[in-house]
Amino acid sequence: MSIRIVKHGMADSFQDLGRYGSQHLGINPTGVMDTVAAQTANLLVGNNLNDAVIEFHFPASVILFKQQSLIAICGADFNAMINDIAIPINTPIIIEKNCVLQFKKPIIGSRIYLAVHGGFNLPLWLNSYSTNSKAVAGGFKGRCLKKHDEINFRSTKNYTAALKQKDCEILSWQASAKDFYTDKNIIRVIEGSEYDWLNDDAKKLLRSSSFIISNQSDRMGYRMKSEILSLQNNQQLISTAATKGTIQLLPDGQIIILMADHQTTGGYPKIAHVISADISKLAQLNPNEKIQFKIIQQQEAEDILFDQYQKLIQLQNACNFHLKIFFEKYDLH
Repeated sequence: MSIRIVKHGMADSFQDLGRYGSQHLGINPTGVMDTVAAQTANLLVGNNLNDAVIEFHFPASVILFKQQSLIAICGADFNAMINDIAIPINTPIIIEKNCVLQFKKPIIGSRIYLAVHGGFNLPLWLNSYSTNSKAVAGGFKGRCLKKHDEINFRSTKNYTAALKQKDCEILSWQASAKDFYTDKNIIRVIEGSEYDWLNDDAKKLLRSSSFIISNQSDRMGYRMKSEILSLQNNQQLISTAATKGTIQLLPDGQIIILMADHQTTGGYPKIAHVISADISKLAQLNPNEKIQFKIIQQQEAEDILFDQYQKLIQLQNACNFHLKIFFEKYDLH
């Protein structure tokens, strides 16, 4: 074994970037809520962008490492500790065997991601490692992690020389994630297919009002609290395909933003869609936080996503360069 869950968290699970290509069968994509944080964690340890990571919520699982490991944690800041040593996020770290990783308190953000060099040894289900708890498939036994679970790494290395007889060694480079989470409470959207069903007052509210994330929010969707949004007419809509980021208007005049575990189809009006590049910062917001929507055009949304992708590629190149030097220094190939 490589890691053991000493104490299970609230709802921690293995995820990758999602299970796509099966929605026509009624199988939702699942996957990480914050794709930027998950990809950053994988890049920092030299993995592929789509390798499985553990997605933690607070209170989070406590993990015992039975093997020396190169790890990175990204996303929220939960005051991570290896034994009694505080460790930073967005930084590669070597951890000695028989050391414990735990998260003491939530400081900022909603979810944190753990990647290990070489990846976790998990079975693929429909070409993805993501946990689908409703189907009881994917990830580790198709469920959230529990106490005493043991999961192996796909590969291991001997980091003794790099550890220098310490419990952990914080490596010298760090990823800057600030560009991915700017103006975190401003969520950019494009108009949905039923946007024009809204009456004029509702359109103004959507553009200018604050929306509060309710306590009834989870990986399936964020229910929002605001003034009532109304339609021009009570039209009926046949269920059509839904996707992550879709904003649906519910019968009570409130909205829900579909997230990673969203259903495959929906019959509520789709008044807008959160742009792909802003879903990660939305995923790091907590209940009772406020957001405002900014409507932009599709071309601008595509340009923003391309810019985000370019930044991730630059990060990948930088991480690969530093890791190459590190592995050569300690003969870790």
